[in-house]
Amino acid sequence: MRKFDGKELLVATHNTGKLEEIANLLSDYGVKVIGAGQLNLAEPDETETTFVGNARIKAHAASRTTGLPALADDSGIEVDALGGAPGVYTADWAETETGRDFILAMTKTYERLLEAKSEKPWVARFCCTLVLAWPDGHDEVFPGSIEGQIVWPMRGSEGHGYDPIFLPHGYTRTFGEMDRWEKNKISHRADAFQKLVKGCFG
Repeated sequence: MRKFDGKELLVATHNTGKLEEIANLLSDYGVKVIGAGQLNLAEPDETETTFVGNARIKAHAASRTTGLPALADDSGIEVDALGGAPGVYTADWAETETGRDFILAMTKTYERLLEAKSEKPWVARFCCTLVLAWPDGHDEVFPGSIEGQIVWPMRGSEGHGYDPIFLPHGYTRTFGEMDRWEKNKISHRADAFQKLVKGCFG
């Protein structure tokens, strides 16, 4: 396991919320976190069919372009009764001609569950794979997940994406009903980050 010994870490995301979350998680390690959006980096096409494959594309593209170590993630929701869909296509289910519509995506998930005539509980999990890549081509991979179930109707207006229909195991509130910092402590990304910190920063 290669340790991170630099002072700057490029995070291959244009999402300011995600960047803030990562900067907060790494605040104890004296690392300056820079977002791909701040450097106007292009977003590479995600052509793989796995979370790790797409995270690797983003991390290595950013690292090669800037000469900095780069961290990228790919994440999504897997629903057992839908054969693991939408999985890596989680964001694609929300795509419209005018941008992403996650209410549409959540409705599509619910409708497909009804079409499948699957019995409740509708077991699901959020998955996140983090890849930390160096300019020499080396990388370290950290998968994370949180188990739960799909609920309907949607509950809560916090979070983003599919959060209002995901109820984590052991909780009575959906991700959409939790504030972001509460969710960030138990999320799939938090699980992956704990492994990243232990492996590369600890």
